[in-house]
Amino acid sequence: MSPKQLDGTVPRKGIDHIGVTCAFLCHDGSGRFLLHRRSARCRDEQGRWDSGAGALEFGESFEDAVRREVREEYCVEPLEVRFVDVRNVLRQADGQLSHWIALLFLARVDPEGVGIGEPEKMDEIGWFTPDRLPSPLHSQFDDQLQMMRAAGIA
Repeated sequence: MSPKQLDGTVPRKGIDHIGVTCAFLCHDGSGRFLLHRRSARCRDEQGRWDSGAGALEFGESFEDAVRREVREEYCVEPLEVRFVDVRNVLRQADGQLSHWIALLFLARVDPEGVGIGEPEKMDEIGWFTPDRLPSPLHSQFDDQLQMMRAAGIA
């Protein structure tokens, strides 16, 4: 159960306090990355292509959070999870300032098992190479891709 603020509302991660998220880029081990297009029902950046991410839950390891989120978002168990880097993410979305600590991971998956696990948040998925990415991309994706390149991955 989430603790309540003095006014009775539940604090929002990333808005009322700093949130911790495990962002991940799924890949097939052969140079292709899995991205999804954010649906009209997504909280922000609708219609933009994005990698996966999810808030860390209390008592959960970073790697377990990535595995859980990959299963929830893409209906597949990761074959391998690799830590890449960490970012301090301050951004404005729809007029709202948010602050997240984002741990970035690579998750290798079997392309044959991938599906849309959260149709309320994504309306399309696709496999892309770093030189042939869809448009428009999520506002944070370029920074994530640069971190992957700096780590010698993309």
